[in-house]
Amino acid sequence: MKFGDGTDIEPSDWLLIAGRYRGRVIASMDTSKYLPGCSDWAYLGTGIMVDTDFGGLVHYTNETAEDFVLLRREESA
Repeated sequence: MKFGDGTDIEPSDWLLIAGRYRGRVIASMDTSKYLPGCSDWAYLGTGIMVDTDFGGLVHYTNETAEDFVLLRREESA
């Protein structure tokens, strides 16, 4: 998945979701990049896994780039 500017959404990115929620990307199945200990999500095949402030872990696959805004990018370990 990508942001509106075409930049890949990466593990460790902090997102604003739908204008009001926040979450941290822990896995990107699209780019095969994962935070340490999160590669078990690879079986999902596509999308991103986000640890959200409203519902815990959420697997996003079909959202539009406008649904996500990068709040902060951290170096993944």
